[in-house]
Amino acid sequence: MIDLEKRKRIMSRSLVLGHCICNPKQLCPCDLFKTKGVCLCAGERLKDAAEDVELTRYVENAGCASKISQADLKKILRGLPEIDDPRVLVSSSTCDDAGVYKISADKALVQSVDIFTPVVDDAYNFGEIAAANSVSDIYAMGGKPLTALSIAAFPIETLSPKIMNRMLFGGIAKMQEAGVIVLGGHSIKDKEIKFGFAVTGVINPRKIITNAGARPGDALVLTKPLGVGVISFARQVGKASAQALAAAGRSMSELNRTAAELMVRMGARAATDITGFGLLGHLAEMVVQSGVTAEITASSVPIFDEALDYVRQGLISGSVERNREYASRFVRRHAEVSENLEHIFYDPQTSGGLLIVIPEKKAAALVKKLRERGVGAAAVIGCISAKSKGSIILKG
Repeated sequence: MIDLEKRKRIMSRSLVLGHCICNPKQLCPCDLFKTKGVCLCAGERLKDAAEDVELTRYVENAGCASKISQADLKKILRGLPEIDDPRVLVSSSTCDDAGVYKISADKALVQSVDIFTPVVDDAYNFGEIAAANSVSDIYAMGGKPLTALSIAAFPIETLSPKIMNRMLFGGIAKMQEAGVIVLGGHSIKDKEIKFGFAVTGVINPRKIITNAGARPGDALVLTKPLGVGVISFARQVGKASAQALAAAGRSMSELNRTAAELMVRMGARAATDITGFGLLGHLAEMVVQSGVTAEITASSVPIFDEALDYVRQGLISGSVERNREYASRFVRRHAEVSENLEHIFYDPQTSGGLLIVIPEKKAAALVKKLRERGVGAAAVIGCISAKSKGSIILKG
């Protein structure tokens, strides 16, 4: 029931000001009040607030494509105070997946935060994907995630709160699968839906897997197919098939826990997870930090069915170009590798797989064990060929 006294009290203040007190960009009475008789400032809500909606229609860039580009991020971080504390074992200075803080000789905290816009239309599945993506940074360091805090932005005045409720249910369920306790969270109202988690885990300080340990003679193993960014963009323009969407959704919902456990057990030298900067963007950070040249055998890289077809149709989002803007300086493509395939390698991934660097003699065994434990797309996609200042060679 509408509280008319409250409405009168609130609207009278807005009318005196000539502006809505909860959105000064609007006049009072606002268009919503004129057409629907609802005053949001007085706490009133639309009875018919949208509940059954396609989430991706409410965003400009879906999933990790909404990340700030590497080139812009480098400018933003330039000149920030350096961390001078011996307890900080890994910080943002090395562009790694998570930060690590030593608390004892055999224990350190490993922490990360991730948030992005919907990459699927189902709220529950979006919550699952947001959780799987958030814990992935902990897995990429070889850590064990323990607790999480949710972070959400939501247009509560126009969409039903049931949607956000479903997002949280999906995220909490996936965190439970990972053995992570969601302690609480924070939410704000926003025109775009955004969701993610800040995750804390533990790791042995002597067993941290960073992006700086690659050596010549090592092999590169990728654990999930590429192309979810292309498929997500195809969805937004109404071109994606149900089969492609289902395959991408399943992959993004899968935890990287098994891959992380096996890479630690088998002695991985370095690792990173492939997310918004694409395969080449994340590999670029690895080769620079490690001081090596990586060679990618393009024909060995797992790619989702239909993703390359969508690229050939011109379904290439602006985020591909943003990733290329930064990472292309490190990349040399052989003539036998098509430009369309290179687009896939710059494609921003949401909740992508781990890129694992492991001694070449162990690579085949790692892939075999991964596939036996359900990581069916795992493949050796290249090698570390030499010491250098950091470069990537794409060959057929």
